[in-house]
Amino acid sequence: MLTKVMSATHFGLDTLPVEVEVNIAKKGFPGFNIIGLPSKSVEEAKERVKTALVNSGVEFPNAKIVVNLAPADIPKEGSSYDLPIACGILRSLEAISLPSEKMFFYGELSLDGSLRHTKGVLLLALYAKERGIKSLFVPKDSSFEAAVVSGVRVYPVENLAQILSHFNGGGQIGVFRGLKKNDVHEDIFPEIDFSDILGQESAKRALEIAASGGHNVHMQGPPGSGKTMLARAMAGILPPLSEKESLEVTKIYSVSGNLPAGASLIYVRPFRVSHHTTSRIGLIGGGSNPHPGEISLAHRGVLFLDELSEFSEVS
Repeated sequence: MLTKVMSATHFGLDTLPVEVEVNIAKKGFPGFNIIGLPSKSVEEAKERVKTALVNSGVEFPNAKIVVNLAPADIPKEGSSYDLPIACGILRSLEAISLPSEKMFFYGELSLDGSLRHTKGVLLLALYAKERGIKSLFVPKDSSFEAAVVSGVRVYPVENLAQILSHFNGGGQIGVFRGLKKNDVHEDIFPEIDFSDILGQESAKRALEIAASGGHNVHMQGPPGSGKTMLARAMAGILPPLSEKESLEVTKIYSVSGNLPAGASLIYVRPFRVSHHTTSRIGLIGGGSNPHPGEISLAHRGVLFLDELSEFSEVS
């Protein structure tokens, strides 16, 4: 039986739809194959999905299973296809009944059938809103970042048992209601405050002027004179992130995997330190599937280039 489940992949900060096609054939040699330009991490989904289904009480079929990640000309990487592949297998086995409504499934499975925090959920929610897709099934630990996007129903999934119950008329997974910015009680104060720095009046004055005009600052002095400490304190005197800026920063941290489980929007301006031994890709980002570098991770915040004179001219 052929089943199609919707998911997505990320290319830099762009999101592209992926149709996960699962076919279980009774004829042919038993096997489990994933096609559609999968990376090694996607290939390993075969063992994660199979073990997770078995540990969730599902009898895994001794049949020929073919999973196609379409379109097949786009490279696929990451562990976010575990949940859609598992749901496709369950639908092909008629263990669940999926509605005709278009919905996204996205998340990494543990061997016990539970779902792990998966990067890129915020970008998925933004793409779903843009395309008019109302329902997202994502890991519970990642649902906070998806819930900040209005107009999208986010279903926080803890494990495959919940999926089986939800689509079989049992216990329904409730739509997740994210926290509003005013409801979030987090420490928004910088790691080091200007009031904690004794002396250095000229340097602090220079940083205040730079922060006001968005200028770069070159600090020079012997080790231990307070350059790094002053740079860390500079993030605290910058104006708070606006809603638009907060979304920009959170998108970068979400797709790079730097957004911790249970986090929603980032409200604190980032501070990043890059040493002269950092590679060019690590500094500016890139790669076959572009990923953010330190410059992007410092977006709307402060990037501190330690030992600037030691950086190569290529960087």
